[in-house]
Amino acid sequence: MNTFGHIFRLTSFGESHGRGIGGIIDGCPAGLELDISLIQNDLARRKPGQSKITTQRQEPDQVEFLSGVFEGKTQGTPIAFAIWNKDQHSNDYNDLKDVFRPSHADFTYIQKYGTRDYRGGGRSSARETIARVVAGAIAKQILSKVGVTVQAFVSQVGEIKLEKSYTELDLSKTEDNIVRCPDAETAEKMIARIIAAGNDNDTVGGVITGVAKGVPTGWGEPVFNKLHADLGFAMLGINAVKGFEYGSGFEGTKLSGSQHNDVFIQTEKGVRTKTNNSGGIQGGISNGEDIYFNVAFKPIATLLKEQKTVDINSNEITINPKGRHDPCVLPRAVPIVEAMAALVLIDHYLLNKLNSI
Repeated sequence: MNTFGHIFRLTSFGESHGRGIGGIIDGCPAGLELDISLIQNDLARRKPGQSKITTQRQEPDQVEFLSGVFEGKTQGTPIAFAIWNKDQHSNDYNDLKDVFRPSHADFTYIQKYGTRDYRGGGRSSARETIARVVAGAIAKQILSKVGVTVQAFVSQVGEIKLEKSYTELDLSKTEDNIVRCPDAETAEKMIARIIAAGNDNDTVGGVITGVAKGVPTGWGEPVFNKLHADLGFAMLGINAVKGFEYGSGFEGTKLSGSQHNDVFIQTEKGVRTKTNNSGGIQGGISNGEDIYFNVAFKPIATLLKEQKTVDINSNEITINPKGRHDPCVLPRAVPIVEAMAALVLIDHYLLNKLNSI
């Protein structure tokens, strides 16, 4: 279960404190002129040590392509790549090798496999998402050729919520601040909230909003691979994610059907909907409107403060973890959300081409 996708498939490998993280992409069309700088830009947005509100682990996160790319172009063959780990402090985890950290995967990994890599969480570490970002950056380059863009931004940190729809925002300002919120005033409050959590050796969660523009009608399957279902599957597979909603989401439950229905209208650009409570997807298939969704992230489970737990021998103990950890995952998770959305969309783009033959 380390492979994602149906036609455009990513298989990831590696652990947080192993030699590196990598992946193999199969099903990527041939002839794409790969812009490595765009891939590195997304990796830079995900990497640690980028600001005062992220972990200070210093990793260059430089991707190295091992196969499938020749003279800058994809060959239609498997694309293998690796990102080598450079700054592990594995000794920080020696005291935790027999401990079940609260809300981590330590206990469940032991129950499932009978063993685990305790250094930084091993395979369960969010460092694995590097592979997804690389594959997603390639997917975004293919999608751009057909006019599709994917962008995400932080819309809530703790109780601080951006009270504006994405349609009211200039999403080009997302990268103007370290929290990746396109509203400067709200961003400052979010940054202060994250700093306060870090100063208290605590963590804080929040919400990332994703928007896909330019998706034409017809992407998605009518039953088991509905477009929104695949998006939900992708987002819920990201570390620390606790919820997913698209379109009107949970707020839509407060409306009557007559208020919620998206009325079809004829425009110069063809048939459109007057509103977009459906979030660009109806019957599991894209309808040509913007696809928008929210992804809820829990507060990161690693706290640099004392907590009660038990060890592998069922002894009750108190832990006080060491290490370098994010007080809030959201700023670094923005490119991960984009990557997973792009992987879903590129897969459905390729599936739709098969359906139309």
